[in-house]
Amino acid sequence: MKIGILTCARLPELLESDQKLIPLFAQYSIQAQAVVWDDESIDWTQFDFLIFRNTWDYYQKEITFNLWLDKIKSLGIKTFNPISVIQKNKHKFYLKELEKEGISILPTIFLEKNSSQNLRNLIPENWEKIVIKPAFSAGSYLTKLIDRSELESIQEEFNEHFETKDFLLQEFRPEIKDLGETSFIFFDGKFSHAVNKKPIENDFRVQIQYGGKYTLIEPNQDLVLQAELVVSKIPEKLLYARVDGIVIENKLHLMEIELIEPDLYFDLSDGARERFVEGFLKVLRN
Repeated sequence: MKIGILTCARLPELLESDQKLIPLFAQYSIQAQAVVWDDESIDWTQFDFLIFRNTWDYYQKEITFNLWLDKIKSLGIKTFNPISVIQKNKHKFYLKELEKEGISILPTIFLEKNSSQNLRNLIPENWEKIVIKPAFSAGSYLTKLIDRSELESIQEEFNEHFETKDFLLQEFRPEIKDLGETSFIFFDGKFSHAVNKKPIENDFRVQIQYGGKYTLIEPNQDLVLQAELVVSKIPEKLLYARVDGIVIENKLHLMEIELIEPDLYFDLSDGARERFVEGFLKVLRN
């Protein structure tokens, strides 16, 4: 069996933590190699399966990425996660559907592109601070935290973006600074591990490139079940899922469910890579 582990041009050999998957696959006589998703020289038909891992520039190449997904689908190459999942998960308006299905999300306004609505008329009076981010994005791309007093200036600054992109406007919960964001990692639908991520002082972004601090935690069973419920709302079989949210008084408020290229924090949890590979084999058998 030959599989391609998908990455991007700036990480042609994969992130170091993901490179370590390759010898683990080899233990099961599976030949795995890193492949840059938009490398036009690649013959995709040589692979039995593709696994999305470090495709971290997909949101910057939206049209190219969408065309590439269509190509892989037309070739009949099975991917993990499935292309149907990728196509939906890359646009954060999926949160609207999850909310309708009873999942608690942060208070969110879904602003469609070409909207002529005034931000001040959209934002509830009790929202003191607002996070603005594109629906098609990753890694805090075009993401800003603003005060209500800045709505007019942001409307002007983002007007061009509002014309061409869908956006999410979310109420900023100050708990993110003290409690941080919690990620629940699942392989083959089974809980693997959880990581708490806290921003540095005077920032709201928890990503490590902005100074965020990551800590392995052991959430209680109730929280694991809440995260598991989110994963269960995805009808397709998943190799991996990362449920991100803020935990307030033992209730998980979903921020995102990452199904395309999330960091799975392999290095923070002993045996996580092995569980990933085992999950791949189980998904194949099922």
